[in-house]
Amino acid sequence: MKIVVLSGSNVGTKTRTVSEYVAQTVMASDPEVEVRLIDLAEVDMVFADGRNYTEYTGDTGDVARAIMDADAIVIGTPIFQASIPATLKNVFDLLPVNAFRDKVVGIVATAGSPKHFLIPAQQLVPILTYMKAQVVQPYVFVEEKDLHRNQIVSSDVIQRLDRLVEDTLMLTRTYAAIREEKEAAYGF
Repeated sequence: MKIVVLSGSNVGTKTRTVSEYVAQTVMASDPEVEVRLIDLAEVDMVFADGRNYTEYTGDTGDVARAIMDADAIVIGTPIFQASIPATLKNVFDLLPVNAFRDKVVGIVATAGSPKHFLIPAQQLVPILTYMKAQVVQPYVFVEEKDLHRNQIVSSDVIQRLDRLVEDTLMLTRTYAAIREEKEAAYGF
């Protein structure tokens, strides 16, 4: 099983901190899972221009292919101005409409205010659903007060992140088993 943990911003540290925790938790939960943490602050992405994702080169092509090859993705996103960052939206624009078919996608959002709690449900879930993702419910919302000096200080947040990882792994295995059973029924 391949899981990509995507830290979906090119600025800040809060989303990276939470994304690192998620990646470490996946590795601790199942050492056989191949986990890749992609931080958009550490890659040089170009803007989507309508090409097929296989035609992009460099970091852009690498990120697109990693997401397409993954069985599951956990997307970490900050909330800026009551919206997801353009860097994350650009990743979605690079991919085909059915990019997340047969993939499980978990969501972690970081924000400076609890007022932004519904932004992932209003903006990110519709994009993921349109792209055919099986979205893990519920997503995890992390406020600024839950982090201190690049550490998660809220036991509640840690518990919710652990549950998100557990649910993501379980759903990924479950959907894979369902697909295998369905394919076996064809008999050829």
